[in-house]
Amino acid sequence: MLTSRDLSLIAIFTGVIAALGLVPAVAPFGGAVPITAQSMGIMLAGAILGAKRGALSVLLFLTLVAIGLPLLSGGRGGLGVFAGPSVGYLVGFPVAAFLVGLLTERIGRPYRLPLGVMANILGGVLALNAIGIVGMALVLHVGLVKATTLAAVFMPGDVVKAVLTAFVAAGVHAAYPGLIPSRADRRTPVDRVPA
Repeated sequence: MLTSRDLSLIAIFTGVIAALGLVPAVAPFGGAVPITAQSMGIMLAGAILGAKRGALSVLLFLTLVAIGLPLLSGGRGGLGVFAGPSVGYLVGFPVAAFLVGLLTERIGRPYRLPLGVMANILGGVLALNAIGIVGMALVLHVGLVKATTLAAVFMPGDVVKAVLTAFVAAGVHAAYPGLIPSRADRRTPVDRVPA
């Protein structure tokens, strides 16, 4: 059951993801899929809110895009964006937020920067790009090797975003330590019984 606090946090992070769409996109070498700051928003949602709330904030964002709000980088919106080469990345957004959040929850409190970077890279870079590459290959009618080559230009920037996300998440979790449960909070009452 989501509390009013959960709903507020979900809405706030939907706004954060939308705001990062205002950062101008870059299409390196005339690529079909632009590099945007919104993937950092996806990682932030998971790293700060955890798996469930992070994924829900991204799903809300995609719903708003689907109904036509121009929230994607470059002012794009509407169902048509889900037919373009970036569809795999859009579909992968909630998956990436969920995975980053799940790994962050497994790390527990206190948030540790090196593990946070690893969580962001595994969920927000590797998983997101794997789904994005498949989508790009299907829409552009190219092989996975060609699609991977096209996506390779994103990887260094994605890793930088993963590191920046970890620093931001570390600061937020230091200021608001209750956003994700501690390892002790996640144990069942039986686990807490002393031996």
